[in-house]
Amino acid sequence: MDEYAPQHRFPQRLPGGRRGVAAAVTALTAVAVLTGVAAPAPASAAPRPDAVQQRLDALVEDDGAPGALATVKGRDGRTRTYTAGVGDAVTGARVPVDGQVRIASNTKSFTAVVVLQLVAEGKVGLDASVDTYLPGLVRGDGFDGRTITVRQLLQHTSGLPEYVNTGMVLDAPERYYEPRELLDAALSQKAHFAPGTQWEYNNTNYLVAGLIVQKVTGRPLGEEITRRVIDRIGLRHTSFPTPGDLTIPQAHPKGYQHAADGSLRDYTELDPSWGWAAGAMISTNTDLTRFYAALLGGRLLPAEQLAQMRATVPAEPLGPGVRYGLGLISRPLSCGGVAWGHGGAIPGYGTGNGTTEDGRSVSIAVTTLPAGDIESHLDRAVDEALCR
Repeated sequence: MDEYAPQHRFPQRLPGGRRGVAAAVTALTAVAVLTGVAAPAPASAAPRPDAVQQRLDALVEDDGAPGALATVKGRDGRTRTYTAGVGDAVTGARVPVDGQVRIASNTKSFTAVVVLQLVAEGKVGLDASVDTYLPGLVRGDGFDGRTITVRQLLQHTSGLPEYVNTGMVLDAPERYYEPRELLDAALSQKAHFAPGTQWEYNNTNYLVAGLIVQKVTGRPLGEEITRRVIDRIGLRHTSFPTPGDLTIPQAHPKGYQHAADGSLRDYTELDPSWGWAAGAMISTNTDLTRFYAALLGGRLLPAEQLAQMRATVPAEPLGPGVRYGLGLISRPLSCGGVAWGHGGAIPGYGTGNGTTEDGRSVSIAVTTLPAGDIESHLDRAVDEALCR
């Protein structure tokens, strides 16, 4: 048995930067109903347009997303859920309110939390080398695990090459990948830069971080995320899929990709093992807002480790003023201040989110991989939801 990849001992409970397969795959990254949260307007008054609903409608009508859904917690403390488009492009079925989606690179935030919990427990050192935990494993052309730190992995400053490529996902969505197989794909390439000298979003960093979690705990990564995060804060609609599970277990909209001829290909069922610690998870918008609120509210990490997580470096490739911490992104808001979160993209689904210091929170999902205009429009929708 591979000492770096413990086997699952029991089924996990059914409970994750969007710039990749455009960026989820090169960086895995990266219906319109307001549901029962406000009194109906008087019969004589025209309904007031809702900015979030308008943005979701535009993502469907203008950008071509088959469906979109959102959860927003506003300044008034009330949580609202929205949907737009269709949940099934063939039958025309509605998007399930707060349906499950694949959250892709939001998974990195969950993985980083587990690593930082191990730091707080004295089992991992942020500035210790990768070789401390995985001796001799990370060696290649221009990179060496003895000179790369755990912090550099979580911060995307290691210089390790990327293991994800478009074909491995789009051409064989049902294939299962072992973590070591993915690592071998990265180690066969050249280093991108010397550790600590640049920033580059890279899924290999979190692949290695996940292997460190397994080596230190002796348990599968999914079990540790479930025990330490999902169960701890009661995320009932969030899960880390078990090996070979291609399904989304609870109510969900189907996820699609636009083919070259303009048709839609259904990518709802796929094996997310290629994303693993960097992007395998499933959740809902509401669970994601709860997760980031709990994280920023100090319910998952001691103050010292949360401060380390929020210590950022410039990440301009993700957008003007964007900065990256340890599995956590800060993005400036048009109304001032910043929003914290992550986001993710995978064939079939894309998510954008943000949580502010004063408790405002939003998570928006579309049922296609966001690329081009839809990506920037998703970011704008998050900003407007937090600033309206």
